[in-house]
Amino acid sequence: MLALMGLAWGIVGVSLCIDALDGVLVFPLTLFGWLLLLESLATLFLASSGVGAQKTLRYVKGGLFLLIALLIISPYHQSDMLLAMLFGTAFTIGGGLQIISASIVRFPRWRMALAGGIGQILIAIFFFQPYPTHYKGTVPYCLGMGLIFSGWSLIWLASRSRRLPRESSLSQLAYRNADSDRPLDAGSYDGQLAATTPAVNASATPLTVHVWTPAGSAREATLHRPIVDRYIAAVDASGRISTGHAALEIAPSLYISLYPAVEIDRSPGEFSRLLRATPDNNVRGRYLTDYPSESAAWCESTEKISFRDYDARHLQQFWQDYRREEIYNLTHRNCSSTVAHALEAALEGVIGKRADHWLSFVKILFTPEVWVASHIRKRAMTMAWTPGLILDYARALRAVVHPRPLSWLASVQLALRSIRRTRHRERIETATRAAQAARDSTP
Repeated sequence: MLALMGLAWGIVGVSLCIDALDGVLVFPLTLFGWLLLLESLATLFLASSGVGAQKTLRYVKGGLFLLIALLIISPYHQSDMLLAMLFGTAFTIGGGLQIISASIVRFPRWRMALAGGIGQILIAIFFFQPYPTHYKGTVPYCLGMGLIFSGWSLIWLASRSRRLPRESSLSQLAYRNADSDRPLDAGSYDGQLAATTPAVNASATPLTVHVWTPAGSAREATLHRPIVDRYIAAVDASGRISTGHAALEIAPSLYISLYPAVEIDRSPGEFSRLLRATPDNNVRGRYLTDYPSESAAWCESTEKISFRDYDARHLQQFWQDYRREEIYNLTHRNCSSTVAHALEAALEGVIGKRADHWLSFVKILFTPEVWVASHIRKRAMTMAWTPGLILDYARALRAVVHPRPLSWLASVQLALRSIRRTRHRERIETATRAAQAARDSTP
């Protein structure tokens, strides 16, 4: 089914790209623009019902879609060129970041990622110049490419799934490709070892992802660098670099926290060399035993993200196989990548086991956090998993697995109440300012 779906999507994508080449469109572009406009307005209207980062995400998504929709339905020819420039810039930035990260980090299969980055630059050039295409075909061409890439991904996933050994999972295959050179075989799941692993009651014991952010875990006050502090490392007044940490816990039976056995020299001169994910930077690692002892020896975690539903068997299977290798690499096999792989193993299939799994699947298709999680994962796999990225990744996955129990009707009602409260507050502030001005003018 995955292969057939991928083939169908690929055929539709190729058809859209061919249709966009000559500038005479069969694709109902204006209708698509109005539908996109309605979707963006609905997203902006309901954004206030979100919480924290979810609210910001909805505003960004709604605003971006609104801009694209207005450019699509605009009667001016310059709007087609602006759309092409917008998409071309996005591909240029994405491809440039991928080329730079692949060249510096040199993770496994970095040459393939480098080629992918160059491909994105070529696509950007294709958008920037109108020959042999026309700017009018920008949107159908983007949709076509999206369907082609999605179809190829589905066919690739179907092929890998068919070759999976019994008792293995997709998450296990993913971390094997990323972090281990040992072959994946059917015997990798040790039933005897699993029997000695304490069982976890998912309904009673939550799974918690602990994150120590670079700035929050530094020993001294750090220099303010917003993006760098959040996702890469923080530098204190003494010049010491803090990269933060991540761990996963199911208290009290399971704790996953990878550290180098001997502290790595993280001075600025050595840090640039350690960024390479090459075998010569592999050092012996050690797994800490529990969160209370780690937090007592260091500090409490900065952020905690909890999950109620997870697959304990998949997580145990992952952990008993992963901990056989006590290897640490700063960018290739670190604490954050370990937690990311463990979290994926724990969450694989949890939605499909629910009674309303088909309804949940449809909801997922309209959940923006799925798109966010996929892009975070792609960026981490082509650069390196960091505590900042694992924090955003865990939050996005929690929004997917545990969505807020609000229907569309309840979201609309909540948004309307928020608008009424805002208007009421504005009227009170206006009346207060007018009364204050009247008092000030009285002699």
